Amino acid sequence: MQVHVGCAMWTHPAWPGRELPPRERLRSYASRCNAVEGNTTFYATPAARTVASWVEQTPPEFRFLLKLPKPITHERRLGDVAELVRGFLDAIEPLGERVHALWVQLPASFGPTDLGALAAFLRRLPRTHRTAVEVRHPVFFEDPRWAGRLERVLGEVGAEWVLFDTTVLFADAPVGAAEEEAWQKKPRLPRRSRALTAHPVVRYLGRDDDARTVEGWAHWLDTVVGWLREGRSPTIFVHTPDNARALDLARRFHEQVRARLPGVEPLPEPTPTGPLTLF
Repeated sequence: MQVHVGCAMWTHPAWPGRELPPRERLRSYASRCNAVEGNTTFYATPAARTVASWVEQTPPEFRFLLKLPKPITHERRLGDVAELVRGFLDAIEPLGERVHALWVQLPASFGPTDLGALAAFLRRLPRTHRTAVEVRHPVFFEDPRWAGRLERVLGEVGAEWVLFDTTVLFADAPVGAAEEEAWQKKPRLPRRSRALTAHPVVRYLGRDDDARTVEGWAHWLDTVVGWLREGRSPTIFVHTPDNARALDLARRFHEQVRARLPGVEPLPEPTPTGPLTLF
């Protein structure tokens, strides 16, 4: 049994490895977690040398959830994007099985009337990688009929519905500047827990208080353990508003899963990043 855990980035001022050169920080992160959200690809298709560095710094079992570039999902809204998609797939090809899925994160304005465009896009997408779709339009969470229609669109091509849980963040008033900012930027939507495939993806956003974050993921701990017992291989990304403790929290979540299911594969032992000393 295997569960992948990770964060929204692989470097942070508060994390080990920050003292390393930028092109070595992913290696440090990959010695602590076995997955990462590829948010940088939203802003630009990565250069060949960048992808080569990602391959060199990560073991074959490491997984990237790679967000499709903004021109595909937000600017052209999945229409007339064949050339852009091909360029992106060509760029990430060296990653091979390290690509957990192509992450199609859609804008909040992408609603029921756009389902035809999504269905057409997914049907044309090459089957070289799994696909995971994240929607933010409220109707898909509030109206079971539209949720069902979206599930059918995804089910036709075996795509997963990315589950982004912000309910703990919005449970009560924010504390501190980072939580205030998250309140302004993150979607406030009902929690959804239904997996459509053998590879469910969860993005869990807690609080900057570790205890609140751990308490809030009890639902996902039960859910992930249940998925593993069903034979699924879930991936969960742990976020907090400032992400200062997210790396340790992701490992802690994995430890709690293994405490219930000792047969789950362990995470790697962290590689030391500080200077060597005699004592």
